[in-house]
Amino acid sequence: MIQVEKTITRNWGKPGSHTLAVYREAGGYAGLKKALKIGRAQITEEVKKSNLRGRGGAGFYTAVKWGFVPKNSSQPTYLAVNADESEPGTFKDRYILENDPHMLLEGIAIAALALDCHHAYIYTRGEFKRQAEIVNNAIAEAYRAGILGDQMLGKDHRLDVYQVRGAGAYICGEETALLESLEGKKGWPRLKPPFPAVVGLFGAPTVVNNVETLAALPSILENGGEWYARLGTEKSGGTRLICLSGSVNRPGVYEVSMRTTLRELIFDPELGQGMPPGRSVKAVIPGGSSAPVLAADEIDVAMEFEALKEKQTMAGSGGVIVMDDSTCLVRCLWRISRFYAEESCGQCTPCREGTPWQTRILRKIEEGRGTPEDLSILVNVASAIAPYPPIGLGNTICALGDAAALPVHSFVAKFRPEFLAHIDQKRCPFGENPWGAFGGGRV
Repeated sequence: MIQVEKTITRNWGKPGSHTLAVYREAGGYAGLKKALKIGRAQITEEVKKSNLRGRGGAGFYTAVKWGFVPKNSSQPTYLAVNADESEPGTFKDRYILENDPHMLLEGIAIAALALDCHHAYIYTRGEFKRQAEIVNNAIAEAYRAGILGDQMLGKDHRLDVYQVRGAGAYICGEETALLESLEGKKGWPRLKPPFPAVVGLFGAPTVVNNVETLAALPSILENGGEWYARLGTEKSGGTRLICLSGSVNRPGVYEVSMRTTLRELIFDPELGQGMPPGRSVKAVIPGGSSAPVLAADEIDVAMEFEALKEKQTMAGSGGVIVMDDSTCLVRCLWRISRFYAEESCGQCTPCREGTPWQTRILRKIEEGRGTPEDLSILVNVASAIAPYPPIGLGNTICALGDAAALPVHSFVAKFRPEFLAHIDQKRCPFGENPWGAFGGGRV
């Protein structure tokens, strides 16, 4: 295993790690103190040097995103924190909220200084009841300690932080749908342009950052952007959290180097500890269920944005799902497709009509009623939603269309014989599904 200097998880496991007292004992808020001394421009410069990229899925450079906010605007600038962690296979941000909420609050305060922002909103997934309570307690502690409120650690910068809980809609993880929901509207994605950095929350300039992205800022400010950049690769600074699930002996959340490969993640004794006895890797989804799948011979790839892009997939939200040779991949894709069909907001025709169509075809194939023509239609429907490759050029307002179509493209392209076996044998070769109509495999 590549040795990693822990940044995000350094306090995890300590008794009371979610409290202000324990966070400060471990050096918490030192990054904010430095940020208050060096000022707005230098904060952004350190983040630029760090090569910090968004950890929510797109992997966009954080400092560049901040740079899109108009300077000297007559309107206030808002910061929206995306804690609506809904991507299947992804469960890292909730652990930050649960184990170290003050690291997030410190990151929010640092970003607020850089953006000259005085109002930040944490949009938390509705199901995160326990985590939301922990965050609210941390916010209250920060107000009492003079970190939030009229002054920030004695300096003249007011910052108010509010937590808003969603209602469990996957679509609200998309940044413009999140803003619509924050405004009390239906969570429908907006047409872009204008982009949120110019016209965002309440029509004002807004930056939307992921929880893990903001939690990285305290270490960057405390130790310097160049230090953080050295922890990663040439184009991706720092470490990242990986959510490992599926057919591995030790699933969990791991902070790893960007140079760590999927194979190391699965088999390293300090990480996944290999697979159940007698099982071998069949397929791996590297970045949450929307990321194109990789076959067993493609897992010697670093868990880094550019490396995975070369494999025509993506690092996404860091959700690694491992499937072994006992998994029916048709059944797996059926489950994935049904999720996106149910979570589509219905605003765009390709997504509204295409996602349930994909689901119906996959169910037909899985139940042994499919034909070769069905497989061709399935690919055509997916192509109408989003072509593959390239990634990110779909025909819908937001990326949910891509998220629904890319798994179909990649599963069929890499595992076509398994789909044809279902069709030829008029049954699922892996036997009846013991998990119910929409269960499947170890996913």
